[in-house]
Amino acid sequence: MQHVKVEPKLISTLEDVTPTVVTAMAATPDARLRTLMESATRHLHAFIIETLPTEAEFEKALQWIAALGHHTNETNNEVVLAADVLGASTLIDLINNDGMQGETMSALLGPFYRGKAPACACGDCIARSDTPGPKLFFQGKVTGVGGMPIAGAKLDVWQASPVGLYENQDPDQEDFNLRGVFHTDADGSFHFVSVKPAGYPVPTDGPVGELLHAQRRRPMRPAHIHFIVSAPGYKTLITQIFSDTPEALADDVVFGAKQQIVGDFVEHRAPHPDHPDTPSPFYTCEYQFRLTQGESTYPVPPISGTKS
Repeated sequence: MQHVKVEPKLISTLEDVTPTVVTAMAATPDARLRTLMESATRHLHAFIIETLPTEAEFEKALQWIAALGHHTNETNNEVVLAADVLGASTLIDLINNDGMQGETMSALLGPFYRGKAPACACGDCIARSDTPGPKLFFQGKVTGVGGMPIAGAKLDVWQASPVGLYENQDPDQEDFNLRGVFHTDADGSFHFVSVKPAGYPVPTDGPVGELLHAQRRRPMRPAHIHFIVSAPGYKTLITQIFSDTPEALADDVVFGAKQQIVGDFVEHRAPHPDHPDTPSPFYTCEYQFRLTQGESTYPVPPISGTKS
C-alpha cells in the first residue's frame, strides 16, 4: 500500500488542533486502526472542547488512568474493572451479541476470569475449600437454538465465595475454589454442586473505588455465577446467571444484570428425595443454555490468578 504523504502544519488556533492531528494519522496502513483512532481523536477533542478541563483536572485524569495500570496485577485487573463500571463492557457486549436469534443472552466477562480451571466430572463440587453458604445443585442442558442437544459442550464455571471474594483475592480459599470446567454428556446435560452465590462489592482499594466514592455509587454486584459455554461450530457464549432481588439487579455497579438471564434458584427447607443426605436449607437451579451457530472462540483471561 502506498503511504499518503502528510505535509506538516503548525497549530495556531484551537480549531487547528483536531484536523492537524487527524491528518497526521492519515498514512496509517491498517484501515480499521485508522478509522478507530481518527474517530477516538475527534470524540476526545470534542469532549475536551465541550467540558474545558483545567490543567489541574487534566493532570488528575492522567494520574487516574496511570493508576489503573499500577493497580493491575496477577490477581486484579483494574483496567477491565474501570471499563465495567463505566458501562463500556456492557456496550461492547450488546454491540457484538445483540443479534438474538434464540440463543441465551450474553453478559460481560468481568475482571476475575482466570482460565485453566480444573477439569471436573458432572456432579463434582467446585467448592474445594470450607466455603460457607447453603449448598447449590445446578443442572441443565446445552442445546442449539432449535433445541437439539449439544454433546461435549464445554462449560467454564466460576463464582465468588459468599464471603464476597473470588479465591484469588482471598488467602483463606484453596486455589481454584469455586471454579471448574465441565462437559455435557450425550444428551447435552450437565450438573454440578456449589454454594448459592451472594452479592459482593467490586474492589474499591484502587482508582475505580476512588471514582465510585466520588460519584456516591454503591460498589455492589448482584449474586451470580459466571459461565463460558462453547462447542465446535457454535458461537461461544459468555454469560452470568443471576439470583438476587429486583433492587439488587437494577443496582448492578457494572450494569451487567439482565432479566433474561435471571435463574430460578429454588430454596428447599425440607428433605428432598433427590438429595436425601443434604441438610436444609439448600437450593436447586435448572437452566438451559442455547447456542447459535458461529465461530467458537475463547476470551483472554484478564488475570492469571497467581496468589502472592
